[in-house]
Amino acid sequence: MQSPEQANQKQAGVWNATRSAERKIRVGLVGLGSAWEQRYRPALRSLADRFEVRAVCEQVRCRAEQAAAQLGADVVDGFRSLIAREDVEAILMLAPQWYGPLPIFAACEMGKAVYCATGLELDLQQAEQIARRVRQAGIPFMAELARRHAPATVRLKELIATRLGRPQLVFCHLRGPRTDPTTLQSNGLGSCPAEGELVELVDWCCYLVGQEPTYVTGLVHAYPSQREQEDYVLICLDFSRPDEPSVGPLAQINYGRYIPAGWEEVISYRRPAALQIKCEQGIVFLDLPATVVWFDEAGRHLESLGDERPVGERLLSQFYRLLLSPVVASQDLDALFRALYIVHQARRSHSLGQRIRLDWPQAQPES
Repeated sequence: MQSPEQANQKQAGVWNATRSAERKIRVGLVGLGSAWEQRYRPALRSLADRFEVRAVCEQVRCRAEQAAAQLGADVVDGFRSLIAREDVEAILMLAPQWYGPLPIFAACEMGKAVYCATGLELDLQQAEQIARRVRQAGIPFMAELARRHAPATVRLKELIATRLGRPQLVFCHLRGPRTDPTTLQSNGLGSCPAEGELVELVDWCCYLVGQEPTYVTGLVHAYPSQREQEDYVLICLDFSRPDEPSVGPLAQINYGRYIPAGWEEVISYRRPAALQIKCEQGIVFLDLPATVVWFDEAGRHLESLGDERPVGERLLSQFYRLLLSPVVASQDLDALFRALYIVHQARRSHSLGQRIRLDWPQAQPES
């Protein structure tokens, strides 16, 4: 019986031998999640010339059967059985379920590529462990950071580079219904669903500014009767030089989950733009996925990018290119780890009542 190291080397050889030509990648789905119908199923249909779904594993059996029937795939009861199949080259891990990060570790053992849409809800220790295992295994790995690939974000980056200049102030807003306490520990990851949203908002701000922050300040509010359930988080990122705080770009993230579930009218009432950003030569208001309103000396400019490719299709196309790259690589894994670390330090800032200097840790390989 071959060792895990031999299996990894064999699979790496398979990847390198087959990446030179365009071909279908045979994938297995591990979890479907709430975005299946709106994001992933349409994307897989549009990219049917690039991906072939061979198997589906989902903890809700009827959902697995329905998805498998739509895609002409098999239903598999366990994620290890799915990943071990010879006709599965890569896994799309689309939802956090009871097994947490275990499918990623199994994919590392079996040398299979991973598209991870659930890593944003990992805690810092799990992220460090995953980073080590992925690098040791040498598998292609992509963490989903969807806001980076939205049409409005892509256009904003173009405007920053060509018309608006460097960002100076960034205001990021997200508000929604109060989280059901019974779901906070249901995903097997040891962190609440809000953590994933905060991580992606932090990464989004860092991506737009184009550098890593130097300082972070955090403020958290929780229900008096349920101290473990947060309803508002404020994170302020300072991108200044260490010797000149508050001189460089600043980003402020407002994350609220204080509106009772079912109060849809309140949620949508005077909703602020998802992002407001002041640049050297103008001001931008952005709403995901595809609306950008910007102002400069010439006045107001409105761009609606609804005809652009949907986010799900963009993300899976990027994963496909990663799989066919001549070099085995991970994408956005370091960015994910940095954003998780920043959120962790923001909570520490709140508990200490002071601003925190960010000293970036380096994930070390296991001995």
